[in-house]
Amino acid sequence: MSSAPKYLRPYHRAIREHGDGFHSLLWASPESQAARFTALTRHCPFADLNVLDVGCGRADLLDFLIARQTLPAHYTGIEALPELAEAAMRKAHDDAIIIQDDFVTHPARMLVGADVVVFCGSLNTLSEKQFYDTLTVASEAAAAALAFNFLCSSQLAAADWLTWHSRDKVLDFARRLCPSVVLDDSYVDGDCTIVMRKHERAL
Repeated sequence: MSSAPKYLRPYHRAIREHGDGFHSLLWASPESQAARFTALTRHCPFADLNVLDVGCGRADLLDFLIARQTLPAHYTGIEALPELAEAAMRKAHDDAIIIQDDFVTHPARMLVGADVVVFCGSLNTLSEKQFYDTLTVASEAAAAALAFNFLCSSQLAAADWLTWHSRDKVLDFARRLCPSVVLDDSYVDGDCTIVMRKHERAL
């Protein structure tokens, strides 16, 4: 684990303790995970679109979409941790592919022809530069929309391996890349969701 990138080390530690269970995703609770999924689906369409879930963990977002009958046309997940990628693969969902790779080290893996690119929790351990570099490539990779959440205050980022970002700075960055941007910080104190709609007619 010592050779792992800094942003992956918290996950390696959690996997040593919890295996591929829920707590290895570093969510506080299933409820907080669901609150973020709900915020994403409130502002970003997924049904009948090609979706790329970057840092997909166990593909819990796809489970959430299936449970709500919001099925993507096709789902691709990228996950760096082999234990979590294998847990996602074992679900054997139809029209789903899991790629085991590190999207920070190999950002070109995001270029899969997705309509919607989504990050849920997978940006929280990145440095500021990694955060913005990743989102820049993700914006290029998304044909119709880029949706992501991030920690927007120290309230939820107390651990030294978490990074939070100013709402205004991230919003300015998003608006430079896309004219149509929605921000939602109403669901969990200290967390924020941004959806960049690049081509409304494609959604």
